[in-house]
Amino acid sequence: MTQRQEKTAIDNYYFPPYGYLGLLLVIVFWYLNWHLEGLRSHWGFFPLWLGYILCVNGLTHRFKGSSMFIRDLRGWGLLFILSAPVWWLFEWLNQVAGYWQYLGIESFSDWEYNIYCTINFSIVIPAIFSTTELVTVFYSKQPYVKKVKFGGSKITQVLLFLIGLTMLLSFFIWPEYSAALLWMSLFLILDPLNFWLGYPSILSQTAKGNWCLVAALWMGGLLCGLFWELWNYYSWPKWIYNVPGVNFWHVFEMPLIGYLGYLPFALELYAMYHFILGILRLKSSLGFNCD
Repeated sequence: MTQRQEKTAIDNYYFPPYGYLGLLLVIVFWYLNWHLEGLRSHWGFFPLWLGYILCVNGLTHRFKGSSMFIRDLRGWGLLFILSAPVWWLFEWLNQVAGYWQYLGIESFSDWEYNIYCTINFSIVIPAIFSTTELVTVFYSKQPYVKKVKFGGSKITQVLLFLIGLTMLLSFFIWPEYSAALLWMSLFLILDPLNFWLGYPSILSQTAKGNWCLVAALWMGGLLCGLFWELWNYYSWPKWIYNVPGVNFWHVFEMPLIGYLGYLPFALELYAMYHFILGILRLKSSLGFNCD
């Protein structure tokens, strides 16, 4: 690399203007969501999380020299489009179990509720994947995430697939006892399918002994989970939980043990995202440095 190329590469590592815009959105809408009276979070939730996503992409740009936002703006936007129907699926599953419910929604008509929810649900996937990419900047350099090989054999893959199907069936039969299964079953079903179909998958990484992606998704999911629960706490409308057997030791509205659900949830989103893209024959825009 020439001296000029080295200087150009170094110049790419800065906190960009869109990162500052994101930080401004977080500051403004965090304050508004917590301090205004009456209904406000139905319109304040999305810009708050858009700010978070832009800020995290800005940090990734600072430490990596690029981010999803500038590398593939169309793919970045697609994350929002896919996120809403994916989370609506979980809302439908929650109708069976009733693990969480929303307070303050009685003021909205059905169509208003559905519109606001769809807009706000659109930030789930971009938030977790943006955070995960930032985490991979640091996790990919750690030797401890590249050790034990798992999932390379067809027997293991079939077994995981069958376990996932059993979990999903159990969830519908005994929803009151199967909270954890909701956040694992779809991953165990879809990730082997992704592997068999040649789509990006977790198993394709762990089969090589590379656990960087798993660790990064776990951390990305957990960090987003903490911010979700933090910002929800003084918001209105807001959500609360009612998970049988674990409804104690709350951190914000979430039972402490419930935060573990964000770990498989992030893996589940990764599997669902690549399964959908594979079916649609679209290319992934994710830039996780885990290979």
